[in-house]
Amino acid sequence: MSFPDKLGKYDVLGEIDRGSMGTVYLGHDPYIDRGVAIKVAHADSLKDEESGERYRKMFFNEAHAAGCLNHPNIVGIHDAGADKDICYIVMELVKGGGTLKPYCTPENLLPIEKVVEIIFKCAKALDYAHKQGVVHRDIKPSNILVEVNLDVKIADFSIAYMNRADDTATQQVGLMGSPRYMSPEQLREDEITHQTDLFSLGIVMYEMLTGKHPFPADNFSRLVTKILNEEPPPLKDIRPELSDALIDVFVKATQKDLKDRYQTGLEFAVDLSKAFEALEGPEEDISEQEKFNSIKQLEFFEGFPDSEIWEIIRASTWQEYGAEDDIIIEGDLDDCFYIIVEGEVGVLKNEQSIRLLGIGDCFGEMGYLAKTERTATIQALTETALLKINSTVISQVSLNCQVRFLKVFLRTLIHRLSITTDKAIQD
Repeated sequence: MSFPDKLGKYDVLGEIDRGSMGTVYLGHDPYIDRGVAIKVAHADSLKDEESGERYRKMFFNEAHAAGCLNHPNIVGIHDAGADKDICYIVMELVKGGGTLKPYCTPENLLPIEKVVEIIFKCAKALDYAHKQGVVHRDIKPSNILVEVNLDVKIADFSIAYMNRADDTATQQVGLMGSPRYMSPEQLREDEITHQTDLFSLGIVMYEMLTGKHPFPADNFSRLVTKILNEEPPPLKDIRPELSDALIDVFVKATQKDLKDRYQTGLEFAVDLSKAFEALEGPEEDISEQEKFNSIKQLEFFEGFPDSEIWEIIRASTWQEYGAEDDIIIEGDLDDCFYIIVEGEVGVLKNEQSIRLLGIGDCFGEMGYLAKTERTATIQALTETALLKINSTVISQVSLNCQVRFLKVFLRTLIHRLSITTDKAIQD
């Protein structure tokens, strides 16, 4: 069947992909002058006397569920409608066109650091969706799109469940999803919560780290038995170089009992962030008390109760660098904020030194706020110790500590901006 030239106001330029829920075409919105992806429902499925109406509801469920979400790692929904007897959904065009599926094979695995970054982004995106009352229910590699730069976006909310008080749409119930990625509660057809997505994401993580499925089975019955009752082959047996911290994340994400599994996507992301820090290099053998004593003396923490300083220490990473080591490289993406505990660093722009920073000084404020490309290189000039604070991890400390930290952080940022402005005026 040839594709239509036009759907509604959208020009249809060619076919991109074909799946169980519809055919995706490359489209163009002439009013905004942008490329879009247009998913068109299968005509035969719509006309089926027994299942046509159910299929139609599932098809438009994607627009209903994902249409209320606005997150950088979730495919955006622009529009939905029907042109004569053709039902379609207009979505954000993801440049690259692939999915995570090719990166779940032994011969095409990504570096461990990149896997952690991708799963971290997915966990944060799911946490956002869950807070909006949306449970995806079909997280799997083929439903996670990959852009040219290996950034990812979760797609296909066709069987998503809306757990919202203001939602009146008919929800699809029963055994729904892809069996290989279903949680135990999905297979038992128990009540589904957002934690089912976290279990599925744990399976994706295992596949991306090993190229193997954690519950290998040659038939549906055996698959169900394994997911409900058996443990996966230990990650350490397949990838001995994996850290214990990273293995613990997978184990917790795929706990069969909900009370033992991650309660939120944010918890999942926080532990991934800590595991990622460990990948960058082991921390020096310095006692927690020594860290506390050093940090308590810094002006940044003046007025913080001891209990909140301890919270910050446990939610952050202590890092040490030798002279001439690069800490941040111009152009890198980063969402961390750094406080110098010992030593001195130089700020370099186009390889030219523009500023020196010492004990108690901070850097990385803009990246912490908006994860933007770093505009300068930071290099250790002497042996240097830093407190590296991740924007995701800090959200796990107590509310009072968060508020106090934010006040000092904003004061530091304003001071930095005023210095930059004064220098620009003088120049």
